Amino acid sequence: MRGGLVTVAVLTAMAATGCGAEGGEEDVVEDVVVGGTPPATPYSGPLYVPMKAVDEDDERAVLTGSGAAGRALECDGPVHAGGSGEEWGEGDGGSTPEEGLKLHFDLEGEIPRSGYRVEREADGRVLYSFDVDGRTKVAVVVAKDRKNRPDWGPESHAACDPAELPASVTDSWKAEIWTDEDGNRIPTTTVSSYAGPEHCDWQSAHFLYLGRGEDSSQYVRDPKSVFESEMLTAPYDGDVRMPDDAHDTGYRLDDRELWLTDDRSTAYVRTPDGVEAWPRTRETVACA
Repeated sequence: MRGGLVTVAVLTAMAATGCGAEGGEEDVVEDVVVGGTPPATPYSGPLYVPMKAVDEDDERAVLTGSGAAGRALECDGPVHAGGSGEEWGEGDGGSTPEEGLKLHFDLEGEIPRSGYRVEREADGRVLYSFDVDGRTKVAVVVAKDRKNRPDWGPESHAACDPAELPASVTDSWKAEIWTDEDGNRIPTTTVSSYAGPEHCDWQSAHFLYLGRGEDSSQYVRDPKSVFESEMLTAPYDGDVRMPDDAHDTGYRLDDRELWLTDDRSTAYVRTPDGVEAWPRTRETVACA
């Protein structure tokens, strides 16, 4: 975002090595904060921008709720996620900015947990950035001694789409990143999928999403029929003939290919074993 500024940030090494306890093997130790060459033109906007939660699901809403962090990003596409930090009481905050950054990891789920760089410090705030190819993809602003927030803690945070992060970061995350036929990572706002959660006993199922927000469509691979039939537009079928009017989207996930018909009523997933028909859900299915 950067408010129109172009920033040249530097992607720095995210790991250091040390001796293992046994056999002389080396363990990889990932540094939460790394050094490196300062950017030629760091984010120069204010480190505090008033934040307001908006009940919408678009980039404007994310920017409204993520303050300075959202404006420090350099995304290829729309800003994906962000918000303000939580309030905390005495003893919950950190004694240093880095401890305040680590507190953010406890509050948020799937985000990089190492490899951040101090991009800027001013007025009791520190901007940490996680960079990819010299561009900020995750930003966290930590602040000291604010109202209802003693010591250091996260004040605002924002991130680009997970597809803009390295596979080494996202491979362990819930969301699966699809690619095009050339291997380029596709934004999760275009297509994404994930395995069903175990705590709802949906681990045998798999979800596929096309689009984002109100315009999204949800499809389900349900080989063990964990969902009631009225929740789906059709039954799941693990062995079908590809419809004549289906076309290859070019979307790939490992050895899977995604095919669709014009009405998009069913997602056809071609695998080395054949073609599966994933029905669309009548309403979005979510695990509480």
